[in-house]
Amino acid sequence: MGTAVEGGRSGPRYVQIADEIVQQIRAGVLKPGDMVPSESELVDRYGVSGGTIRKAMVEVRASGLVETRHGKGSIVKDRPPVRHRSSDRFRRSLRKGGKAAYLAESAQSGATAKVSVLYIGPMEAPADAAQRLGVPAGTQVLARRRLYFRNGTPVETASSYLPWDVVKDIPELFAENPGGGGIYARLEDHGHEFAEFVETLQARPASKAEASELALSPGAPVVHLIREARTTAGVVVEVCDTLMAADQFVFEYRIPAAD
Repeated sequence: MGTAVEGGRSGPRYVQIADEIVQQIRAGVLKPGDMVPSESELVDRYGVSGGTIRKAMVEVRASGLVETRHGKGSIVKDRPPVRHRSSDRFRRSLRKGGKAAYLAESAQSGATAKVSVLYIGPMEAPADAAQRLGVPAGTQVLARRRLYFRNGTPVETASSYLPWDVVKDIPELFAENPGGGGIYARLEDHGHEFAEFVETLQARPASKAEASELALSPGAPVVHLIREARTTAGVVVEVCDTLMAADQFVFEYRIPAAD
């Protein structure tokens, strides 16, 4: 068997092969539950070395579209379709209509959403959250940690940190279900009117624990998003630390062009 050139102007050969396999999955040529061709089959198909195929499969697994089963090879995951995450999700009209952001977005895309509450209670503020809230690190805050599902698949974790002096007189914020419109609606009910939400995003590989929690392959890409909820009084009343499976989200923002 001849050996093909394993590089080119469009990138290393293993990257080209990985891209082709990923496109086959996205196009439905390889369907959920299908086995990805074995290493020997891919060596024969592409005329490259086994080392090149192994490098390509590292890239394919990093896409989050397949999972590797010991002794069986790689299988295409049954993952729900991508949904949009837009700047419209925090409109006050949605909260007044009794819809929290995640549930409203999922309903608009025709998906079945579920939220599993992992923890609600007092916690010492992590250093980054404390800095954003304007309190000393270790200050007691209310923590709310959730795991979000879409069509039965975990797609997102979120940990909210709220100043204790803000939440101590709002009993709904200590409940698993804070009521229609979610925690932002309850905060506004108690006079904390929102002016803006500021989000910072970073893409990175998932840690082993994060990959397990979101049912991803080790090292699959995730988006780490931190949001500050700021009131008209200039106070940050919530910091939300969120981790999302990158293959499940498209981010869409409206950016005003005015001065």
